[in-house]
Amino acid sequence: MAALAKPSISQYDQPKYPADFTHFDYANPDAPANGSLSFENFSELQTYDSLNPFLVRGAPAPDIQNLMFDTLMQRSWDELASEYPLIADDVEVAQDLTSATFHINPAARFSNGDPITAADVKYSFDTLASPQASPLFNAQFSIIKSATVIDKTTIRFDFKHPERDAPLIAGDLPIFSPKWGMQPNGKRLPFDQISSMPPISSGAYLIEGRKNDKQITYRRNPDYWAANLPSRRGMFRFERITFNLYRDHYTQLEAFKAGDADVIVEYSATQWARKYVGKNFDNGLLKKGEFADGPAQMQGMLMNMRKPMFQDPRVRHALTLALDYDWMNRMMFYGQYRRTNSYFEASPFGATGMPGPKELALLDPLRGSVPPEVFGPMLKQPDTIPPNSLRGNLRVARDLLAQAGWHYRDGALRDANGTPMTIEIMDDQPGMDRLILPYMQALGMLGIQAHMREIDSALYEKRLDNFEYDMTTFIYPPVTIPGAELTRRFGSAAASDVGSENYMGIRSKAVDSLIHSALSATNLDDLEAATRALDRVLIYSFYLVPEYYAPGARIGYKTTLGFPKIVPNSYLYEDWVINYWYAKAPGAQATQTTQAAQSAGSTTAAAH
Repeated sequence: MAALAKPSISQYDQPKYPADFTHFDYANPDAPANGSLSFENFSELQTYDSLNPFLVRGAPAPDIQNLMFDTLMQRSWDELASEYPLIADDVEVAQDLTSATFHINPAARFSNGDPITAADVKYSFDTLASPQASPLFNAQFSIIKSATVIDKTTIRFDFKHPERDAPLIAGDLPIFSPKWGMQPNGKRLPFDQISSMPPISSGAYLIEGRKNDKQITYRRNPDYWAANLPSRRGMFRFERITFNLYRDHYTQLEAFKAGDADVIVEYSATQWARKYVGKNFDNGLLKKGEFADGPAQMQGMLMNMRKPMFQDPRVRHALTLALDYDWMNRMMFYGQYRRTNSYFEASPFGATGMPGPKELALLDPLRGSVPPEVFGPMLKQPDTIPPNSLRGNLRVARDLLAQAGWHYRDGALRDANGTPMTIEIMDDQPGMDRLILPYMQALGMLGIQAHMREIDSALYEKRLDNFEYDMTTFIYPPVTIPGAELTRRFGSAAASDVGSENYMGIRSKAVDSLIHSALSATNLDDLEAATRALDRVLIYSFYLVPEYYAPGARIGYKTTLGFPKIVPNSYLYEDWVINYWYAKAPGAQATQTTQAAQSAGSTTAAAH
C-alpha cells in the first residue's frame, strides 16, 4: 500500500516548509548573483589529482561533489531531517517503508543539455553501489536493495528493510550522466578509471580552468535549470569560485591577510587569537566573524583496535587519562574550546546523567557484553583543575595498565613477554604537534614509547583508508539526526572494509544492536533513547581519546562579501560560505569598507 506523493518528506513529523515555500529561511533570495569567490584549502588536502569524488583512489578536486553533482532532493539545514524538491519534484513513500518512488522533474537537465531521466538515476545508484566506487558510498546507500525504472521520469527504490530514514537516503543520491567517461571511439571508461575527465554536471557549476594540482576554478552554469527552484533560490550566488591550495596553514593565512583570498575558515585557536591582525584588518578590508553552530563534531585521537595492544579496554582507558586538556585549553587555545564528552555533543541525542527507562530497556539485554559503567552516570572526561591533576590521572592510568598486564621495567612499559608498548601517532597537520607532543610526554611518564609521524595529506589518506596506523586524530562531522552513518562509523561489518569510516575497528554485537535500534526507531523519543544508549557504550569502551570542539565557526572574510542574516542550525562551515554567501553590490562594498575604516580609526584613537 502506498501513500500519496508529496513534494517534500521528513523522517519524523512534518517538514517545516509548506509546499508553496519560496526559499529556505537561511537563504537570501535577493542577494546579488555575480562576483567571484577566492577560496583557499577546502579540506585537509593540499593537492588534488582527481575530478571524480566517488572513488577510493585519488584526492578529489575541492568541493567538486557539492558544486557539480546535484542530488535527487535537497536537505534543509534548519531541520532534523527533511528534504525538498530538486531533481525529483515529488516522492511517494510506501506506508510500510519498504520502498520510495521518485518522480523526476521534466525540466531537469545535465550540463550538456540532456534531460535527466530515471535511467540516469538508476545508473548513478548502480555505480555507487558497485565495487568501482568508494566504500563510503557503498555504505551510505547500503539500505537500498534495488532501483527500478518505472518510466522515463519515475524510479522506485526498494529497501532491504524498513527504516524511516531510507527514503531520505535515497533522496541524497548524487546524479551523474552515463556519458561521463565516454571516449571518442564511443566506448566508456570503467567508472573507477574516470579521474581526469571533467564531469558532465548535474549541479550548478562547470569547471572553467585548472592550472595545476593546486588550483581550480568553477564557473556557474548560465543554463543551470534549477536556479529558481525554492530549494536553490538564494544559493550559489558567485559566478566564479576559485580554490588555491597551500601546503601549510601559515602560508594560507598570510595569503588571506594580504588580500589574495576572500575568506578563510579558521580551526586554530592560537591563530584566531593572535594572527588575525594587520593593515587590512585596520583599514576595514578584512574582518573576523564568529557564528553559532548546532551539534558539535566528535574530534579525538583514534586507537586502531586492529593492533593487539589496543584490544584491552583498560589500556584504552589509560590512554584517555594522559591528555591534559585543561592545561592545553588554558595555555594554548585561549580558552576557546570545550571538552568533548559525547559522540553527539551539543545535541539531544547525546547521553547525560543516569540512563532513563527507555535507555535501560535497550541496555539491560546487553548486560555482560557492555561495560558495567554504562548503567551508571554518563562519564565526564577527567579534568586537571585543582585539586585534580595530570599526575593523579596518570596514577590511575598506571594502575589500569598494570591490571591489563603492562608493567614498567628496564626503562619501558612492557607486556608479559617483555615487549615494550610503542605507539606511532600519525598526522598530516603541522599545527597538531602542539597537541601531540605534550600528550607524548605524558605517555612517556607511563613508560610508553610514543613518537609522532607527520606525513603529507595524500599518504595520510592512503594509510587512513587502509587502517595503517596506531593512533591518529580524526573528526567525525556532526549530523543533525543520527542515521545510516552510524553503521559506517561504528558497525562491525564496516571494520574490515578498506576506505570505510570505522577507523577504530569496532566489532561489537552490542554496538550493532544499538545501531539497529536507532535505525528502526519509529519516533524521536525512541531514536534519542537508542543514540544515548549507544553513546554510553561508545564512551565507556574508550575507543578514542576525546579532545575538544569549538562552539561555533570562526571565519575571516573580506567585507566585500555578504551573508544571510539567519545562520542555519547545522552546517559545514565551508559549504555555508560557498553555497549561501555572496559578493556585495559595489555601492554597498564601498559604504561598509569606509564605515569599518572609520570605526577602526576611532577605536585606535581612543586606545591611544
